[in-house]
Amino acid sequence: MRALIIDVDGVLVTGRPEDGRNWAADLERDLGVNAADLQREFFARHWDDIIVGRAKLSERLSPSLARIAPHVSCDRLISYWFEKDSRLDSAILNDVAACRATGLKICLATNQEHMRAAYLMNVLGLAERVDGIFYSADLGCRKPEQQFFRRIEASTSLSPEELLLVDDTPANVDAARDAGWNAVQWSRDLSLSAILADFR
Repeated sequence: MRALIIDVDGVLVTGRPEDGRNWAADLERDLGVNAADLQREFFARHWDDIIVGRAKLSERLSPSLARIAPHVSCDRLISYWFEKDSRLDSAILNDVAACRATGLKICLATNQEHMRAAYLMNVLGLAERVDGIFYSADLGCRKPEQQFFRRIEASTSLSPEELLLVDDTPANVDAARDAGWNAVQWSRDLSLSAILADFR
């Protein structure tokens, strides 16, 4: 095992900083934006293109907001979203530090668009905690597509059996195993150190 590849949302990031709930739980109260409207007009229509880099977040979000919440700017909603979806799991980060200290390479592998990937690394400070990030908008494909895993292999110059994915989504875990990777479905009763001990 030469590299541990960790998912972000649902593993390392677990919702709102104050309580772990979904970032949009109080969206209507705080900004006057109805979450169901946002899902219908923005996420359902545009997210598939945004998440693999075929479209930019702001270019698709702005006209969607103009239809459902013209009083809220695109920048305001993005800022709210990113700040509310940023609760870091300190126990995992402690495990990450311990694992890196042994020389193990640790990277993130996540379905993200460009702006939030930058926020995770630069604003939340994950760039200082891990060795890199692989994300869908940059790779041009997303989990659980096989191409996602192959592009990570090419970038790291590691073989599938040298890679271990930790992810909370069963389809992603299954796809990684189909690609020849080691993979574990994450749950809150696990720890990275225990997972690594099992594989070693």
